[in-house]
This record gives sequence, C-alpha cells and structure tokens, in this order.
Amino acid sequence: MRRRLHHVDVDGKRHEHMETSGLDGLSEPLLGNDKYDRHLEGYTLADIWNDERRREHIHWTIIFSQLIAQWAQWLANIVLGSGSLIGRLLPFPSATQNGQTKKIFPPSLGPLQEARLRNLQRRLQVPFDGSCVEHQDALKLLWGLAYPDRELPSLKSELWKEMGWQGTDPSTDFRGGGYISLENLIFFAKKYPDSFQNLLHKRDGNRAEWEYPFAVAGINISFMLIQMLDLQSGNPTSLAGIQFLEFLSEDEMAFDELFCVAFQMMDAEWLAKHASYMEFNDVLKSTRAQLQREFALKDVSSVNDLPAYSLLRR
Repeated sequence: MRRRLHHVDVDGKRHEHMETSGLDGLSEPLLGNDKYDRHLEGYTLADIWNDERRREHIHWTIIFSQLIAQWAQWLANIVLGSGSLIGRLLPFPSATQNGQTKKIFPPSLGPLQEARLRNLQRRLQVPFDGSCVEHQDALKLLWGLAYPDRELPSLKSELWKEMGWQGTDPSTDFRGGGYISLENLIFFAKKYPDSFQNLLHKRDGNRAEWEYPFAVAGINISFMLIQMLDLQSGNPTSLAGIQFLEFLSEDEMAFDELFCVAFQMMDAEWLAKHASYMEFNDVLKSTRAQLQREFALKDVSSVNDLPAYSLLRR
C-alpha cells in the first residue's frame, strides 16, 4: 500500500494553512546578490570617481531604454490596437530580466471578454464557507462524483483523507484557493471523469511511495493558475494572462478547462521526474513553466489548442 501524508501541507511543513503553502511555495527562491570587495590599492580618487560616473551612466541608460520600450508599447496599443491586422503583424512581446517576465500593456477588451473576465474575478473573491449550505452541498457533490458507489460521510470524517484532504474537515483546506478551487474539482470530475478518476486513484505510471494528496494538489493548482494568469489585477498584464483573455473569448469556462489540463500536466511531470511527496512544489513550478511555453506556441487560441489538452480523457 502507498503511504499518503494527510496532516502536512504540500511543502512538508506541519500545521500550516494553504495561504503559505500556496504563495510561498510557488514563489521563486530569493537569490542573494553576488557581492565582492574590490581592493583599492593603486586606485586614485579620480579612478573611483570615473567608475561611479560610468555606473551612473549605465543605470540611466537602462532606465531610458525601458521608458522608450514602454512608451512604444503604449502607443502601439492606442494607435494600432491588438485586434488590428497591423497589431498582429507587429507584436510587442515583453522582455525578460533576471528570469522575471516584465508586464506589458493589456489589449482593449471586447464586451464579451470584459463580462467573462469580471465574472471570473467575482468567482475568485468567494471564500469557502463551511457553514454555507450551498458550499456544503458542493463538497458532498464532489464526494459523490469521486466515489459514486460509496456512502456519503459526514462533513467531518476520517474518510475525507482518502480523497487527499489534510484532515477530517475539508473546509480548513480551502483558505488558500477559495470556493473556485472546489468548483474546479467538480468541473474536472464531470467533464473528464476518466482522467479525474485516474488521478484520484493514482492509476497511471509507477507511483511514488509517498504520493501527493489529490484534493490539496487541486487547490494548489487553482492558486498557481490565478498567479500565472495575473487574474487578481484589474486586467491581466502578463503574457500568459493576455493570452488567456483570448481563451476566455472562445469559452466562458476556459479557467476550469485550463485547471483540468494543468492537473493532468502536473501528474505527467510528477511521473516523468519520479517525484515524491516533498518535491511537489518543484513539480508544480515545472508544470507552470511548461504551461507558459505552450501558451506561447503559434496557432493557440483556445485551451483545446494546447498540446497538453490531448492528455485528458473523458
């Protein structure tokens, strides 16, 4: 039998809520500055002054070049428009610096995109409320979809751990992902039941001795996508977020569809890396990077166009 840890978060720290296991677990490690001490023997005051002037000149040159690039992007958005033929022929991709993607100005949204984005953002603002009957019913629905031939347990039961919750009360695990993460899991179970069941029961591949907890992994994936797509800002300004706006114009449920793809991708990464429980965050980072690469491919205008979509089974 495979051992599964239920009382620790995916980053291995005990008794921590999902806020820390989500945001802190997904952030890039802080890189220390490589400092060095230069020996000043032989340097005159004029030499040191010239060095300072050269560094200041480089500093201001970088600032001015960034300002010019930002003004060019701003003018392109106003004059050309992202939806115009010229705008498509002359794209202004964002640059990267120190591994971080710079934000670019988002395109103007059509009425349909605007409405769907605002509706999605409203969903993101709903926390899971264990005392809300609607939320309780949704949790019961998820159990029924996961285990159709088993009796529904009480809302606090040891049986919930079998689905991959950390304790006997699943409501305590939603604090980092909110109600939308439960909606994502329910959508997955309904739309792609074969893939959902395969991941829930860890049927594919050679599994680790300590497997990732299914339900908590889903919450982390929802949280990762919210970050990657920059959905908590007014309009997304990351490259992935802007590409997602096109997905949203094609399908109102694009975020839920993307959740299913990302979950399947994560499990594939897990198997490819022969990962174990303590490596979950590394696998999630790899999944995010791979998903961003697929977003950047040509002729990808919907979730169904992503190569990883073919991994899903109904």
